[in-house]
Amino acid sequence: MNVTLAVTAPVATHAIVLAAQPGNGDNGGQGEDFGKSSPTGLLLLLVFLIAVAFLVRSMTKHLKRVPASFDPEEPTDDEAPSGEQADEGAAPADEAEAEAKEKAAEKAAEKPKEKAEAKEKSESSG
Repeated sequence: MNVTLAVTAPVATHAIVLAAQPGNGDNGGQGEDFGKSSPTGLLLLLVFLIAVAFLVRSMTKHLKRVPASFDPEEPTDDEAPSGEQADEGAAPADEAEAEAKEKAAEKAAEKPKEKAEAKEKSESSG
């Protein structure tokens, strides 16, 4: 029994590293002024910080006005409970609305009468 094994020579892997050497003229897109900030940049940064401060101040003012809960409030004993007191408060508003509707209906009914009377006068005089 002869077993022949195909033995291959170990494959050596080589990593080729391309490192930029200093002073070769290629800065990778980083010019002479790379990393240096200008006074305009500082001014822009300060303007943004001031704007954020005003926005935070405004937001806190608005959040203080928001109620703790949006659930409907239950009336307390001191407030008008359901019953006679609540009905008394609503009655004058209902009466006023009813009176306003009656007056509007009366005015609407009077206009055709006035037109008819004016028409009769013009026909009788003509």
